[in-house]
Amino acid sequence: MENQVIRDRLKALRTEMKAAGVDYYMIPTADFHNSEYVNDYFKVREYFSGFTGSSGTLLVWQESAGLWTDGRYFIQAERELDGTGVELFRIGNEGVPTITEFLQKNMGEGAVLGFDGRVISAQAGKEYEEKLADKKVSFVYDKDLSVGIWTDRPAFPAGKVTVLDEKIAGKTFEEKRGEVMKKLEKENADSFLLTRLDDLMWLFNIRGCDVECNPVALSYGYLSKERSVLFIQKSALDDEVSAYLEKKGVQVEEYDSIVTYLKNLPAKGKLLADKRYCSYCLYKTVSETQTIVEKKNPTELLKAVKNPVELANMEKMYLKDSLALTKFIRWLKTNIGKMEITEITAADRLEEFRREVPEFLGLSFPTIGGYMANAAMMHYEATPENYAVLKPEGLFLVDSGGQYLGATTDVTRTIALGPVSDEIRKHYTVVAAGMLQMTNARWLHGCTGRNLDILARQPVWNIGQDYKCGTGHGVGYILNVHEGPQGLSWQYTEGRPEAVIEPGMDVTNEPGIYIEGSHGIRIENVMVAENDVKNEYGQYMHFKTITWVPLDMDAIDEKYLTETQKEYLYAYQREVYDKLSPFLNEEEREWLRAETRAFS
Repeated sequence: MENQVIRDRLKALRTEMKAAGVDYYMIPTADFHNSEYVNDYFKVREYFSGFTGSSGTLLVWQESAGLWTDGRYFIQAERELDGTGVELFRIGNEGVPTITEFLQKNMGEGAVLGFDGRVISAQAGKEYEEKLADKKVSFVYDKDLSVGIWTDRPAFPAGKVTVLDEKIAGKTFEEKRGEVMKKLEKENADSFLLTRLDDLMWLFNIRGCDVECNPVALSYGYLSKERSVLFIQKSALDDEVSAYLEKKGVQVEEYDSIVTYLKNLPAKGKLLADKRYCSYCLYKTVSETQTIVEKKNPTELLKAVKNPVELANMEKMYLKDSLALTKFIRWLKTNIGKMEITEITAADRLEEFRREVPEFLGLSFPTIGGYMANAAMMHYEATPENYAVLKPEGLFLVDSGGQYLGATTDVTRTIALGPVSDEIRKHYTVVAAGMLQMTNARWLHGCTGRNLDILARQPVWNIGQDYKCGTGHGVGYILNVHEGPQGLSWQYTEGRPEAVIEPGMDVTNEPGIYIEGSHGIRIENVMVAENDVKNEYGQYMHFKTITWVPLDMDAIDEKYLTETQKEYLYAYQREVYDKLSPFLNEEEREWLRAETRAFS
């Protein structure tokens, strides 16, 4: 069945392309800061494709259109693109070209590639320049062709900004600025253009609300020996925030004055800019007067290694968050079949449990609550028009998290609501085994996540299954739920940076199995890397788990576990009971004691 709304929008876009002399037009999932999650104002790709996932790029030409996305969204994208005339390109699958490869093959000599240069990273823009040079492709990057078509576009965001108390942040702006300036000196740069939103919030110890579930404010930063400049919408600042910034010696300029400011910088400076997040437009502007030092944002690594205050707060808040989720699981298992519970009402009830925590600020991402086959879509989100009713059978996957004054949480549990098949029990058991093996990892300092990923993936691979995503990602501190540079992923990708896992870094541990049309399983904890013993071989390290939610013994089949994996399981379940039981009443404790039981 044709999706006429999307087809009409694409037809209008092709008319604008022809008028602008553009042969191929590219629309990524990004704002002016190359953010992963964006405000509704920036959801241009979604408007023209109908695909609602958080990652994907739409390419439109006169004859057709294509949407590139990763394995988290294959099932969802296939459904949402049905009838739109947009072809799905499954990134990473054998025989599927990258966007660059597709353009190299299909663009004619002297053709024109168009995009809004504010939402394309400098890294991507430079790659297109280099790879399409042989075809003498030219670029039109100063036009947002959606203007005039998307007439009911949401307003540009300008949410209220707040100051994060230094007692909660653990470090002052001055301390963080000093660390950044030392990094600049090492890179032989005399100034720094910062465009990544969560890095900006971390550096200036402020928070915003311009992106749903992500406490960030649209902003840019410029640092040099002489000045600290924050480009932000002044209408978003109240007297308290303005006074704080003034006290810290921060010069505040309007958000949209950044281009003019950069054009007027003294010539021949050495400015550090991270081409992964700096837009193609800003990169072009800066390069007119400055020598660009192309290095990673020093703030990224500084932010990723949590300070002692942050770690202490995280441990405390993760325990409270784990308690909320555990109470939800008990509520769900107790009430399933006795009342109507849907994917939506279940998610709402879980949020109610979190709201009982005094430090709760909001969700860290929209809850993913998928029943049975819906759980096979990794980033599924139920809607009022499309949801499932839960029954006392099968699996319910719930991936959720909260923003707290002291942590950003991310946790997934897959819950048996009643009888499950032998195949599902096998799948659940090997996923649990992989998660527990990663929990108990020991390694020498110097490893990246690619060295460790096999610990979680091995039990899944051993039965001929896999999951089309990494095993883990960093998590922000009262910031974005996805954070780098650390991560756990097995696959080597040329050009993709890898980060050594340092003490103080947090990372999720979330293997899974996803069977289209049947079920999805994911079990996710958050861990913090710590130093272990040190000897003649070097510094050993281990993970400290900070998520304490029971695994579902009703879905585990003992015969698929090794003796070591059983020991890991029993140890984790015992610790869950020991940590949570003091905060439960007698009835709740009895239930948890049964939930964390060992095999007889």
